[in-house]
Amino acid sequence: MAKAKGKTKTETRTETKPEAQALSQKDIVHRSTRLKDFYKEKVIPSLRKKFSYKNVHQVPKLVKIVVNMGVGQATQDPKLLDIASADLSIITGQKPAITRAKKAVSQFKVRKGNPIGCKVSLRGVRMYEFFDRLVNFSMPRIRDFRGVSRDSFDGRGNFTFGVTEHTIFPEIRIDKVKKIFGMDITIVTSARTDEESHELLSALGVPFKK
Repeated sequence: MAKAKGKTKTETRTETKPEAQALSQKDIVHRSTRLKDFYKEKVIPSLRKKFSYKNVHQVPKLVKIVVNMGVGQATQDPKLLDIASADLSIITGQKPAITRAKKAVSQFKVRKGNPIGCKVSLRGVRMYEFFDRLVNFSMPRIRDFRGVSRDSFDGRGNFTFGVTEHTIFPEIRIDKVKKIFGMDITIVTSARTDEESHELLSALGVPFKK
């Protein structure tokens, strides 16, 4: 009887696991509000003091986050694009747009206009929620992670870094993964310089290499 009882408990945990990982609208709003409150109460005063901003509207802020997932093999196996798009939708909570080749690349058998990936642009509530989840839950799951490079700013206050395995996001169940995809994440800010953007992202919790 004891064994049967233990087996029942295991089956129950397995069945409820997807529900435990899914984010409700209430969770999304809560995480978004938490980060925005932290930005207003801690980050804005800190940046105003460091850079001597006279107006609160001069303080850098997050504008949008673009998540791009390249699927070069989609030209050979179109189903891979469907899989990638479905996983990106689970990760971001938003339906991805399909990206297409801007020019032909004969060596990779890519024609102009071929679908080669998918991407999502996050703003507002979903942007803040995704950022909070990325920094506090997903980045720590990266294998041998020692921080992101400070060399990845574009000179205009925007920051891009790559992720080799999309399975770092806890919403993706390893036992359900059909293929591992990499992705590029671009954090667009209103900062005028890379230095200001770096201070903003650091204050918000992005772990940069020391």
